[in-house]
Amino acid sequence: MNDLVLRYVLIAWIIVAILVFISLFFIDAPYGRYFRRSFGPSIKGRLGWMIMEAPALLVFAAIFVADTGTVTVVQITFLTMWTTHYLDRSFIYPIKLRISPKPLPLIILITGFGFNVTNAYLNSEYIIINAPKYSEIWLYDARFIAGLALFALGFIMNRHSDYILYRIRKTLRQQYHIPQGGLYRWVSCPNYLGEIIMWSGWAISTWSPVAAAFSLWTVANLVPRARSHHQWYQKHFVDYPGERRVIIPWIW
Repeated sequence: MNDLVLRYVLIAWIIVAILVFISLFFIDAPYGRYFRRSFGPSIKGRLGWMIMEAPALLVFAAIFVADTGTVTVVQITFLTMWTTHYLDRSFIYPIKLRISPKPLPLIILITGFGFNVTNAYLNSEYIIINAPKYSEIWLYDARFIAGLALFALGFIMNRHSDYILYRIRKTLRQQYHIPQGGLYRWVSCPNYLGEIIMWSGWAISTWSPVAAAFSLWTVANLVPRARSHHQWYQKHFVDYPGERRVIIPWIW
């Protein structure tokens, strides 16, 4: 993919992200607690989630395997970062942690599958074709170091928050309850906050326009859903903490 084509693809990709961001403030994506049969045929939630997320892992890895050039240490680091997240998200999360028992509409599966294929291809392809940029010198660049630290911080925040939700289902035998502990002290969706921080770190560490677009997509998908979750908790639990914010502590 040459630079001109990539530029137009990214412009279109960003425009779609903005449209998704706006629409999700008016329509809750119909999976999990917002599942609605009116959105057509569905598949078992756990299986659907694995099918939807796996391309992000497999496509990214396949691009690296298919590359015949020399892979740098920095590129291997990026591969490790990406794989660590999506190995967990594609298989460990749906099998052992907090995946909704509700069905997953096929329309969500198809659109999510398409997004993950496209996103993984764009991110991995950019990293591969820009090998000279990612020489060993990049390991000492402030952008790489800061981005890697943010990625690790967001990863820990996301996983710890998900584990708290998992414990609710495991110990209380309830699908939904007011989460307590960790960053839930301040916000309703610290798992989403962690994921936003993680992919912002990815964008900084790669210093890639493709990664920046992915970071924007993460915000577009998760911020409106965090708002919906916050409102849902307030509606269903009269004792929901009034000081708890949506996704940004003390602010919103």
